[in-house]
Amino acid sequence: RVQFGQVIGSFQALQHRAAKMFTDLELSRSAVEAALAAIDADSPDVPELVSLAKAKMGDTFHLVSNEMVQMHGGIGMTDAHDAGFYLKRARAAEAAFGNQAYHRDRYAKIQGY
Repeated sequence: RVQFGQVIGSFQALQHRAAKMFTDLELSRSAVEAALAAIDADSPDVPELVSLAKAKMGDTFHLVSNEMVQMHGGIGMTDAHDAGFYLKRARAAEAAFGNQAYHRDRYAKIQGY
């Protein structure tokens, strides 16, 4: 997107937000890959790794979908842009199979808290 005659990726504040999203995505990816590896290995710690991955990915999904709409401005919520569609999909995916709060609580119980 272009704003004030410049590509929005050239603004330092947006670069920082994009860097935060990137690091959160990579951390979430690592959590999901660890859970998948545990499932493949039939590991006894599958429940805790799955809850950790679901909680982290849900938080990241929420952040990234919100930032996407914010960075695209008003057009992000119109039918002319897919950002609104992805935001709605993110909210539905967050709730599927338990939300972040449920999985954080489940993880804590498994850890003995």
